[in-house]
Amino acid sequence: MQYDVIVIGGGPSGLMASIGAGEQGAKVLLIDKGEKLGRKLAISGGGRCNVTNRLPIDEIIKHIPGNGRFLFSAFSEFSNEDIIAFFEKLGVGLKEEDHGRMFPISDDAGSVVQALLTRLKELNVKTFTNSPVKTIDFEPEGLHTVHLKDGQIPKAKSIIIAVGGKSVPHTGSTGDGYAWAKKAGHTITDLFPTEVPLTSKERFIQSKTLQGLSLRDVSLSVLNPKGKPLVTHRMDMIFTHFGISGPAVLRCSGFVVQAMKKWNLQEVTMKLDAIPDQKNEELFQQIIKLVKDEPKKAIKNILKGLVPERYLHFLLEKAGLDGSEQGASIPNEKLRTFVSLCKEFTFTVDGSQPIEKAFVTGGGVSVKEIHPREMSSKIMDGLFFCGEVLDIHGYTGGYNITSALVTGRLAGVNAAKHSLQSKY
Repeated sequence: MQYDVIVIGGGPSGLMASIGAGEQGAKVLLIDKGEKLGRKLAISGGGRCNVTNRLPIDEIIKHIPGNGRFLFSAFSEFSNEDIIAFFEKLGVGLKEEDHGRMFPISDDAGSVVQALLTRLKELNVKTFTNSPVKTIDFEPEGLHTVHLKDGQIPKAKSIIIAVGGKSVPHTGSTGDGYAWAKKAGHTITDLFPTEVPLTSKERFIQSKTLQGLSLRDVSLSVLNPKGKPLVTHRMDMIFTHFGISGPAVLRCSGFVVQAMKKWNLQEVTMKLDAIPDQKNEELFQQIIKLVKDEPKKAIKNILKGLVPERYLHFLLEKAGLDGSEQGASIPNEKLRTFVSLCKEFTFTVDGSQPIEKAFVTGGGVSVKEIHPREMSSKIMDGLFFCGEVLDIHGYTGGYNITSALVTGRLAGVNAAKHSLQSKY
């Protein structure tokens, strides 16, 4: 069984790579160990499939903290706007939502997966599902051989590894690709969970004082050992029975995991600003005025609506205040303490949930060993990589899928060219 291109992995990057190679006229085989192709796509964006993001390229790169700059060349070949045009040509209309996120008009990930599968059929891409790969034998001068567990041994001049990372394992991403990359001579950088909830041993977490409480539009920072912010994200968050979660937390999570490793820390300090639009002094003066207006009212009622009620009571207690105390009887110093807790409440986290619970895998095949315009290996002739198996990771919001589709496209097109050139 000889092909021009064999793609291993039927996720977003693998599907895109197969189509890219097929459109060049290559004879393509797509292998996936699962029953269905596109399983990760089908659950992305809460089942609505956030296919890309329409922000300018520079902004998209900023939202890919893990080696996003490596993608500058790739975007010059195939950009997020090209992704939008690609899907619209397949009959999948897209619409723009907040922060540039692009979704199918149908709000159904199934329509995206179906359009890709239809295109594979049109291009006569052969697909093997339920076909786990045992190993790959690399032959730099000739044909690479893929050994399937069922005994089949397809060969091709170009191999594309598109098997994802180690996160969301029920979609088939179990880290198989790293061993094959290593066998070909590639370096695998340390793997870590990112876009993942964080855990904490703080007493208020363990006692579930704030469990289930959501805070909207807060500013959350990860601090280095000297107390300086490594990163700050302004989004929503939620307190859980084990720690913290929600969009702001997911975005900070990779920085927490990396800080623990870099400085060999048991815990990392985070800072929470619940009222990011006001400066400390401004907020203090506002509270003084509220107290003056209704001096006999209980402080918890004077401050009602400033932050969610449970969080208000929690912060008042932290500041050593009795919520039922009259506003007028509270010394200014205590009110200042309360203000600084609203603006700079610090607490520690001691790690994250495991990589299997993460949305994204950090680390992977070193991008230093990949040609950025082609996604081809600098080490092994005829070997290509795309998607999350590479050491590239972004925030949620269409950035990882954009990276997967762009790298997939380039891997497919260039793998086909490599095979077809060597034929003639």
